[in-house]
Amino acid sequence: MRNFALETYFSKWEFSAKHHMTASDAQSITMGQLLDMAGLPRDALAELHLGYTETWGAPDLRQAISETYDKMKAENVLCFAGAEEGVYAAMRVLLSPDDHAIVVVPNYQAAETIPLDICAVSGVGLDPDRYWHLDLDEIRNAIRPNTKLISVCFPNNPTGHIIPKDDYAELVKICREHDLYLFSDEVYRGVELDDSKRIDQAADAYEKGLSLNVMSKAYGLPGLRIGWIATQDKEVLGDLEKYKHYLSICNSAPSERLAVIALGVREKLLEKNRALMRANVKKLDGFFGDYLDIFDWRHPDGSCIGFPRFTGRGGVEGFCKNLVEETGVLLLPASIYRSELMTAPDDRFRIGFGRANMDEGLSAFREFMDRKYNELKP
Repeated sequence: MRNFALETYFSKWEFSAKHHMTASDAQSITMGQLLDMAGLPRDALAELHLGYTETWGAPDLRQAISETYDKMKAENVLCFAGAEEGVYAAMRVLLSPDDHAIVVVPNYQAAETIPLDICAVSGVGLDPDRYWHLDLDEIRNAIRPNTKLISVCFPNNPTGHIIPKDDYAELVKICREHDLYLFSDEVYRGVELDDSKRIDQAADAYEKGLSLNVMSKAYGLPGLRIGWIATQDKEVLGDLEKYKHYLSICNSAPSERLAVIALGVREKLLEKNRALMRANVKKLDGFFGDYLDIFDWRHPDGSCIGFPRFTGRGGVEGFCKNLVEETGVLLLPASIYRSELMTAPDDRFRIGFGRANMDEGLSAFREFMDRKYNELKP
């Protein structure tokens, strides 16, 4: 298996950098805060039995997850230990060596590298010069007789772009015409900066759509390690469940209970996180507006991350390296999002705006920019 560049980079910096300004999740809360939000006593889990749980996920958890969709029922949901296990299991179950997959680039690295370990894969790029537009003619042209699956991520990681609703409907139509699975990473659904841009979930929109989601990103609860796949295709779900027996087997009992509680107050959680992101993205608008000759920034449609272009001298890799080493401000340089499938932008970096402590990091970032301005200016 290929090196997971993002996680390797995070292994070095995520917990040692002073200012984590590339976080891809919303602001987390404590267990006590979650229980308070739900109106439950602090000892609500004191009598929880710490035995094995069901491989599929607890029935009430699957029911709570199904209620986040329009058409899904509990029987359409399989839980995983985070989203990554879901990605891995889905690619292993759906793809064989004789198949071909199409992956929209950029994307979460596992969406590309896991299929590449199985079969032929083609990349179709989001166009940075057209605000990450997805050209559906390129999707059509990439389809082969043995194409099995198209993998997308909207709101996109790392750009935050959301495909327009009409284009998304056309993408579903393309998949249906060619009898393709649509694997849709939807971990940022619910934290769109403009609610009107929210698109349907693949599991609701298409009989061969697989919706991947997790408590980690939009909900801001990555410590729970609860993810899931929802789909109308129960045969695929059964195969995924069998594959999970070789992975986590089942999820953590406390995490399942806390996820049920969190989903019970999901609108409170999402609104809290949307409000924080909308406030923070305005701060980034102001910050990047002060350095227009060094950064090309446009705030994203959704998610809590953006992918601005670095236009200064020295290149983005050196810029990010110097920034974290001198100030402790952590960003993800473009090398983390390089693709084996096609040429990807090499002049950008990922910045996060879902955390509550952004002012401190922005202050250190600004101090660096003012001190280095003449060196960085083109």
